[in-house]
Amino acid sequence: MLFKPKSVRTHFSGLIFFQNYQRNLWVKPSHRYGKYNEEDDDDKDPKLRNTKENQLDHFYLYKSKGQHLLTNTRILDAIVRRSNIKPTDTVLEIGPGTGNLTVKLLEAAEKVVAVEIDKRMVDVLHKRVAENGLQERLNVICKDAMKVEFPQFDLVVANIPYGISSPLIAKLVYGRNPFRSATLLLQKEFARRLLAEPGDSEFNRLAVNVNLVADVEFVMDVSKREFLPCPKVDSSVVIIRPKPELPDVNLNEWRAFTRTCFGKKNKTLGATFKQKKKVMQLLKLAKTTSLNKENPPTGNNYECDEYYDGKYEDEDTDGEECFASSTSDLEMNLFKEKIVGILRKSGFEDKRPSKVSNEDLLHLLSLFNQAGIYFHDHVKPDDLGNANAAYLS
Repeated sequence: MLFKPKSVRTHFSGLIFFQNYQRNLWVKPSHRYGKYNEEDDDDKDPKLRNTKENQLDHFYLYKSKGQHLLTNTRILDAIVRRSNIKPTDTVLEIGPGTGNLTVKLLEAAEKVVAVEIDKRMVDVLHKRVAENGLQERLNVICKDAMKVEFPQFDLVVANIPYGISSPLIAKLVYGRNPFRSATLLLQKEFARRLLAEPGDSEFNRLAVNVNLVADVEFVMDVSKREFLPCPKVDSSVVIIRPKPELPDVNLNEWRAFTRTCFGKKNKTLGATFKQKKKVMQLLKLAKTTSLNKENPPTGNNYECDEYYDGKYEDEDTDGEECFASSTSDLEMNLFKEKIVGILRKSGFEDKRPSKVSNEDLLHLLSLFNQAGIYFHDHVKPDDLGNANAAYLS
């Protein structure tokens, strides 16, 4: 068994976890959710603090931080092989941990940029890489992967923490850094959602938004028994390849549109767009967009539009009430008929988004925009604090 009480020390001699010496690795189960705070763990567990002070070779793996290390050399080799790394490539690795994958990447690539938030892991990683004589080709960034700006890279190869899968993929595929491919080890259920196609029970907004800009290939499943500590679920390896050409669509508009469509993915599009609240939101946006075209706004140019998820449409309740009070029922009904007319004429009224392809969704969005119906407020700044997950899930 890999799960043992906190007081029992787990010894891993002979694993690839360390090559030239033995260390003791403690696994600390966590019942806390949300962001990891190492200081909180130390403060709440005096025994752990004393252990760190007196036994420097011992440290814990925190499940709350997604610290599950892949130890199977055969799988590690397969991941590197399928990544098609060139000797001149710079590889970005998110969450290198103690370096099981990192060492193999350094042997294949010219350079590896490893982003690791845990300073304890960074110390072990540096020592291990130095023992292999590869330290000059490794650049470690000890920061949060969701907050740091990535340097230029050719490939991504990573066993990423499950908790940041969605926002990290969003940051990669909608980011500014061009790259050839991303080989990622993901939670199996998440990977299935990413690979889903129209008509599949798992088909969702994640697949729709990722597949607009990238192709996703399934590589293999990985048993949970291959990790240390053992997670509760199995994993899968996928390769994401950005498409060489993107559709001619405003990405902010697209994401806001799919957010509306997939709010209830099994509800018909007609039922979704006939809702009074949605009609009011779209009418307000239509008027705002029309005014902005006549009087272009001035001020800051917010470029980080990949972080916008359309949250303003749902949160500005005071503005909606004010707008509703100043809008006549006749105007609302006419606008609603306009929306329904587009859906009916194009044959989308009775269709469910879970069964509609990206090509059809792009066509419907184009019809709406041509009629002056928009889904994204281009005036309001993007929420830079949002980690992108909302518009992919």
